[in-house]
Amino acid sequence: MEKIQPVNGNALIRLEEAEGDKKVGGIIIPRNAQEKLHEGIVEGLAAGATDEISIGDRIIYKEFSGTKIKHGDTEYLIIPVDDIIAKYVDVDEI
Repeated sequence: MEKIQPVNGNALIRLEEAEGDKKVGGIIIPRNAQEKLHEGIVEGLAAGATDEISIGDRIIYKEFSGTKIKHGDTEYLIIPVDDIIAKYVDVDEI
């Protein structure tokens, strides 16, 4: 099986599936009318790209960033590491 390895300071992001149709106040909002989330899971990093992000991190990236690709049945986005603006971290409850 082939694997995609990002190079030149890029990251490979697995795009998260959008949820199905939502109901808001009894009105059904179709999936294609919902705002897309700019989040994903880091699946690969170029060597030496960053120390702040690791494979498996759930991140938020800039809206118009990267190149979409499809590998198998999964959609990915290849983006510059500098376009990753935040990551989700677990914290203890107060």
